[in-house]
Amino acid sequence: MSEAAYLQVARDIREQVRSGHLKPGDKLPSFAALCEQYEVSNTVIRAAMLILKAEGVIDGRQGKGVYVTKPLPR
Repeated sequence: MSEAAYLQVARDIREQVRSGHLKPGDKLPSFAALCEQYEVSNTVIRAAMLILKAEGVIDGRQGKGVYVTKPLPR
């Protein structure tokens, strides 16, 4: 059985943070852009964002967007 789509998206974004491609303070693309990039629904992106927020990797700011909060160990 393959990994759920929301877990794949969360893992990919987490790896981008870990590798330094996304740095603390960087703004993530919009939900619509992420849906298009990963070819998934808004529900999948929302679930991935909830995981990353719970882990402290990202933080959403109402009306401002979603930002990387801290670097991850390599």
